[in-house]
Amino acid sequence: MGNYIASQTVKKVIEINPFLLGTMAGGAADCSFWERNLGMQCRLYELRNKKRISVAAASKLLANTMNSYRGYGLSMGTMVTGWDETGPQLYYVDNDGTRLHGNLFSVGSGSTYAYGILDTHYRNDLTVEEAIDLGKRAIYHATHRDAASGGINNLYHVTKDGWKKIHAIDVNDMHYEFAEEKKTSMSS
Repeated sequence: MGNYIASQTVKKVIEINPFLLGTMAGGAADCSFWERNLGMQCRLYELRNKKRISVAAASKLLANTMNSYRGYGLSMGTMVTGWDETGPQLYYVDNDGTRLHGNLFSVGSGSTYAYGILDTHYRNDLTVEEAIDLGKRAIYHATHRDAASGGINNLYHVTKDGWKKIHAIDVNDMHYEFAEEKKTSMSS
């Protein structure tokens, strides 16, 4: 038995609500179902409390849910990100209920390729344009080098007003763009 990749165009970013995003690594069905379930839990929280849920609380709900299904064979590694009253937040949550807070994560089988770019070029003082370019390149390297990472580069920008989708670009098109860029820089 080997790996089977049914689609290179699966949407690896799940829009939980207008202020929260989740990423998908592992089993597509597990990620999709449990992050949609998280969206429902977040909406119930808003209705009960008459305020938006924090990113920390949303990630804790997901981690608690995963912990209650620990040992059931789920396959999920996700980043939950958003903006709340404390500012921008990023959490890693996996199928064992592990929950980590940080400012930089890469999750999934292509993450080592993305980390190579992120570790080399990330700085705390990146402009929005530089951060978008860095994200684009990190995702490109993960998806180009690892077939299970998908074939579409979906990039979002999260602000206090919610998330905004920047682009969804086919990695094959990006390959030729970056090859031309590399060729031009080497001839200079």
